[in-house]
Amino acid sequence: MATIKLFDKSFEPYLPEALILEKIKELGQLLNQDYAGKKPLFIAILNGSFMFAADLFKEVTIEAEICFIKLASYKGTKSTGHVITAIGLDTDITDRDVVILEDIIDTGKTLNEFLPQLRNQHPKSLKVAVLLHKPDATVFPVDIDYCCFSIPNKFVLGYGLDYDGFGRNIREIYQLQE
Repeated sequence: MATIKLFDKSFEPYLPEALILEKIKELGQLLNQDYAGKKPLFIAILNGSFMFAADLFKEVTIEAEICFIKLASYKGTKSTGHVITAIGLDTDITDRDVVILEDIIDTGKTLNEFLPQLRNQHPKSLKVAVLLHKPDATVFPVDIDYCCFSIPNKFVLGYGLDYDGFGRNIREIYQLQE
């Protein structure tokens, strides 16, 4: 993994693909145990979680469904402070076991605004699974039930995470070089 440049920023290697996939496999096994016999609905938040959701869903061997919703709060390397819903949830979650799949939680604003909307639909249970969490950046409280990696408060790129729309297709995770 070599340093990469995207637009005006340089990024250094941070998490290799093999380690990411190993953690996702472990998470899949845990979800298979926790949701055995329950037929959960996974809700993946686009755009960033698409790679995480796809790889995790391959590890889920129990009966389960997946759907996608698009929420956004980023422009460039900073949160805009506003959550935009671009594609809404079209699946009834009443009395369902629901697991939210998110690529990264940093400030927590996106899920802090979205989770109450889901709770109003009366799911049987509502859990959050995240690939990356930045505890030092968290401002809005979000209960995270499953987390693959806690990371420092640095901007990251790759494995679904982007910089102004680019870099999502990188198989590893890189962090901004300072």
